[in-house]
Amino acid sequence: MVDHDTCREVTVISRGPLSQAGQQSGLWRLAVANPGWDKVAAGQFAMLRPPSFGLEMAWARPFSIFGVTPGTVEFFIQTTGRGTARLAELSVGDPLVMWGPLGRGFAVEPDTPTLLLAGGVGLAPFGPYIASHPAPGNLRLLFGHRVPLDAYPFAAMAARVAAESFHEKEPGDLDRFLGLLRERVAGYSGGLVLACGPRPFLAAVADMGRAVGARVQVSLENRMACGVGACLGCVEKDVTGQLLQTCVRGPVFWAKDLAAFSGEPGTAGESGGCACGS
Repeated sequence: MVDHDTCREVTVISRGPLSQAGQQSGLWRLAVANPGWDKVAAGQFAMLRPPSFGLEMAWARPFSIFGVTPGTVEFFIQTTGRGTARLAELSVGDPLVMWGPLGRGFAVEPDTPTLLLAGGVGLAPFGPYIASHPAPGNLRLLFGHRVPLDAYPFAAMAARVAAESFHEKEPGDLDRFLGLLRERVAGYSGGLVLACGPRPFLAAVADMGRAVGARVQVSLENRMACGVGACLGCVEKDVTGQLLQTCVRGPVFWAKDLAAFSGEPGTAGESGGCACGS
């Protein structure tokens, strides 16, 4: 379970969208006071619960950690349901309870060519990955999005690594984006491919990586209530049939180890999960 040093009440330092498009699309950045975290693995997450949840919403909400400074812990959030809507009402100075950093993050192999694939708010865990990577020249980022690009914290990431984006605006764009994904993944045979985004996106990346011999990790967005492995609400089945708690055994997994992403017949889509942070 989370100990008293990990679960803290913190205060909001700042909250708001990055652009008008972000405001209209419910995309926003949240910074809270750092309770003493000095290091976070890219891909780890935190559970957030403001007092305004009251008895109406018992569960906290999990969010990938976008950045850590000596004074702040930052998140990039999209309003998608009751919980995130309530969080979006927070003002500077408001309290909320936060526990973390939780889970396991992405593999870091400085000498290995590494492709980062993000869809929508799946961009968030790659903020700290890019910022802390010892060899950013070995990284390439491909980002797919439907909201205009300035709603996302993409520019700062693109300033540090080779990066490209694809804006899905019209019918047929998804197929074109998948074609671009396939082209990029094909160049990483023997390399490392890291993905975060909607589940169908992750499944497609796992298939592409397997076809060319790339090693693929996926970050899952399974629904979580506690974040510490107690509630069993986020379980995922591995290739042996064992149920794993996504919050403590993940949220980052090697795709080959999970039934839903292994390519074994009859396993596609098996999961206890759904998008988190609603």
